[in-house]
Amino acid sequence: MTTAIDAEEMLRGASLRVTRPRLAVLGAVHSLPHADTDSVIAAVRDELQDVSHQTVYDSLRTLTDAGLLRRIQPAGSVARYETRVGDNHHHLVCRSCGTIVDIDCAVGETVCLTPSSDHGYRIDEAEVVFWGLCPDCAASSTVDAG
Repeated sequence: MTTAIDAEEMLRGASLRVTRPRLAVLGAVHSLPHADTDSVIAAVRDELQDVSHQTVYDSLRTLTDAGLLRRIQPAGSVARYETRVGDNHHHLVCRSCGTIVDIDCAVGETVCLTPSSDHGYRIDEAEVVFWGLCPDCAASSTVDAG
């Protein structure tokens, strides 16, 4: 998504009404990948000063339910949102600063994404989260340890 016209088409394509808050939320999440709710609210308020928290929460839920946003919540983190939907990608989370980056699926020997038994569940998603230290935090911990 790069323009307001693209966002409008996305909303219409999902059979959603085009509203200023929805457009602002899509734009905010697009420009702030893996943003938490507070960051989305702040970004939306830069554009729509009088928008309520509830309107942003409702927009996030509606856009997520429609498949236009993806909600992720790594262990120990608040919910975060991204516009990268419809592909099978994973996330890498820094244990120190919490930065999250996208990781494309592994090629070759891959992690297990198919369970040995579904126990009667209709499985629609598998989640893999990689944890470690981002380059900045790794460099800081090396300096602190030395």
